[in-house]
Amino acid sequence: MSSPNAHRLPPGQYEARGWPVLHFGAPPAVDAATWTVTASGAIEHPTTWTLEQFRALPRTTLTADFHCVTKFSVFDNEWHGVAARTVFAELQPTAEASHVMLHGAEGYTTNVPLDAMLDDDVLFAWRRNGEDLTVEHGWPLRLILPKRYAWKSAKWLSGIEVMAGDRRGFWEERGYHNDASPFTEERYSYQEG
Repeated sequence: MSSPNAHRLPPGQYEARGWPVLHFGAPPAVDAATWTVTASGAIEHPTTWTLEQFRALPRTTLTADFHCVTKFSVFDNEWHGVAARTVFAELQPTAEASHVMLHGAEGYTTNVPLDAMLDDDVLFAWRRNGEDLTVEHGWPLRLILPKRYAWKSAKWLSGIEVMAGDRRGFWEERGYHNDASPFTEERYSYQEG
């Protein structure tokens, strides 16, 4: 019997039961009282927020799917946080800004084109389906980028580096596709070209 969401599945994906946890290494030790998010690079207003200051930005809730490169998809997640458009409106990227490097704990990075960050479904989230994210799922803050495989949705977000040009992040340097569209199965870089 096929899933009622089969028409929404990207190629090569299956609908997961629950929300599997995958990440490189162990989850970091997180202290919300000292956590900061720093925005730097090709922006008019470099900023460092405490977690409390970041969460005081205008909040929103959106419903979006989640697609992992390991082939599972989770539908209709209700995410709560701050829209990326809200954050970038405060930062004011400069004319030469073209890409964003997201920095997470333990040196994790992932790169995203600026125009993809400004989609209306991109969110810096700390809640899912009415509950705070667990540390394993990226609490206290993670990016949600529904139109890309989930490694682009950086967990434990601590930095937003706006760049005048592209640079590959952690998994992209290790062979994952630079663009990561689940709907065209951009899983690995040998497919590029």
